[in-house]
Amino acid sequence: MTEVRGVVVAHVYLAAALIEAAERISGIEGALTAISNDGLSPDALLTGIAEAVGDGPAILFTDLASGSCMFACSSLVRTHPALAVVTGTNLAMLIDFLFNRDQEYRELARRVVEKGRSGSMVLFPCGERDAAGPVSD
Repeated sequence: MTEVRGVVVAHVYLAAALIEAAERISGIEGALTAISNDGLSPDALLTGIAEAVGDGPAILFTDLASGSCMFACSSLVRTHPALAVVTGTNLAMLIDFLFNRDQEYRELARRVVEKGRSGSMVLFPCGERDAAGPVSD
């Protein structure tokens, strides 16, 4: 099976910083590509992402579930087969991705989202902790 390509699309320097941290922690280099929206028109951003994705299976990681990065990724996923978009990207997701790129891309996308969720928690004084979840009034 072909390894899944990972492309992190984020605002300003965030993509590069996340990738650098994930690579240093995992020891795996070159499996993720950073795309910044900084100074790019919507068309230029879309072109850059499409070039980074190539022809094989890929996961696009975005920082937010809205904005120019997400709009470009959601546009691309409609026209490219074997592509998934994951929003709210965090370091736990990227590290898990690096170690599991041999999985089928749909399953891997679901896996990294779960890894990102399970790595989030709220800590309170005296060691009490809760898994982060929806906040209600």
